[in-house]
Amino acid sequence: MATRYLLLWLQAPLQSWGHDSKFGRRDTLNFPTKSGVLGLVCSALGAGGEQRELLAEFLGLTQTVLSFVRSRDVGNGERKSYDRQPLLRDFHMVGSGYDDKDPWATLLIPKTSDGKKAVGGGAKMTYRYYLQDACFAVVLQVPEAMAAAIAEALQNPAWDVYLGRKNCAPTDFIFRGMSVDEETASTQALAIAKEKELLLDFKVLDGEHEGEVLTLMDVPLQFGERKLYRDRRVTAVNVVDIG
Repeated sequence: MATRYLLLWLQAPLQSWGHDSKFGRRDTLNFPTKSGVLGLVCSALGAGGEQRELLAEFLGLTQTVLSFVRSRDVGNGERKSYDRQPLLRDFHMVGSGYDDKDPWATLLIPKTSDGKKAVGGGAKMTYRYYLQDACFAVVLQVPEAMAAAIAEALQNPAWDVYLGRKNCAPTDFIFRGMSVDEETASTQALAIAKEKELLLDFKVLDGEHEGEVLTLMDVPLQFGERKLYRDRRVTAVNVVDIG
């Protein structure tokens, strides 16, 4: 299958890329997941529901992430990276403050699986984690037949696009170009980073390489109400020391 490589620039005050969240704790990886990026693509295309056929087109295709951090001038024409910002933990109450005697308000109060009132009235505490001031370039391999439509959608999205969660609005243009190979797209990402005075921090590569090998359950097979995922192996490779 012929493919192309799209360069996506993901920059925002807050980002959150969950892959192993459970119940009231919603964690984030320190880099974008494949499911999150393909969810962004589907949103731009206006593709709702399960989208099994569309997602099947991406099975076996790669996603490379380049992580960047801000830098400061240390003299002699050299720049040094700043420390990464710590995770932000946000506290939420779900279903709190609603009148359970109001039939409309009760729809917003969590219930048991059979529709009955939950223990404690239904209000639930949740903790949600966010990356702060993060910046990533994602080189996404896409089928050639879909590349132009995806590129157009990212520039003129049908629905709102966001970086992991709906409160994570991007602060820069996402689509940054299309290439016939990954190396060209990565070179373009480094050029953008240089203009912004950012330094490459780490890379996340598909497959097993020298570095920290991780197994992620983030390859989407089906979106919609009942989401399905497959695992993949990736390698995180440090590039510069932070400090």
